[in-house]
Amino acid sequence: MCELLRINTDRGVMIHDGQSRFSKNGQPIHHFLGTSTFSEYTVVHAGCVAKINPAAPLDKVCVLSCGICTGFGATVNVAKPKPGSSVAIFGLGAVGLAAAEGARVSGASRIIGVDLVSARFEEAKKFGVNEFVNPKDHDKPVQQVIAEMTNGGVDRAVECTGSIQAMVSAFECVHDGWGLAVLVGVPSKDDAFKTAPINFLNERTLKGTFYGNYKPRTDLPSVVEKYMSGELEVDKFITHTVPFSEINKAFDLMLKGQSIRCIIRMQE
Repeated sequence: MCELLRINTDRGVMIHDGQSRFSKNGQPIHHFLGTSTFSEYTVVHAGCVAKINPAAPLDKVCVLSCGICTGFGATVNVAKPKPGSSVAIFGLGAVGLAAAEGARVSGASRIIGVDLVSARFEEAKKFGVNEFVNPKDHDKPVQQVIAEMTNGGVDRAVECTGSIQAMVSAFECVHDGWGLAVLVGVPSKDDAFKTAPINFLNERTLKGTFYGNYKPRTDLPSVVEKYMSGELEVDKFITHTVPFSEINKAFDLMLKGQSIRCIIRMQE
């Protein structure tokens, strides 16, 4: 959340002089999100670099840069479910599966996956999800379905879709008195969150997070260590690997929902 380094899609230049470090035929090429990591060599602000364990395999830990830390951190750093508690995960893409992994590592006993694509449920079992709800299979709001499943609501809910309806459902499916919902997905800028004020008066809590409340430069090395020690299972997030020449195939896999994370081999 640093004002200087926070992600800004307009920041295509270096901070201190407002100039790009890339060019072609005399024309500047801007820096994507201040990092430009689709190039073989790059120039970034020192605050955008994290020093990690040199023994860590880069073709694995590269996926920690975005998505996995966001979901995993949303659960372990923000939702903080207690062992034996119940957690609902809205959206079973890469971020949602990482949130489920966080619930698994935290010792949650009931991890309920919510998604409109039933085909995702089988894969989600690898990440600790042990119950599934497809809202399209019910004629009542999904928050009501979950409340009935859990005798009043889940202890924690993590929303990873960006759908405003999913955000409302995530908040309204947590239990009165102690329930906590965490919003992770990025909604459209014109969306508005609407719920009855009584939901707050009944002592439910709503929180938001960016990058799972991790500070990249100081916290990312410790996340890498969780992988190196076997606590965080990163390999199961990597479903495909393609050479850079087939980068469009990687986009196709993502758009069709057929991959969780696809590694691009820059040297090929």
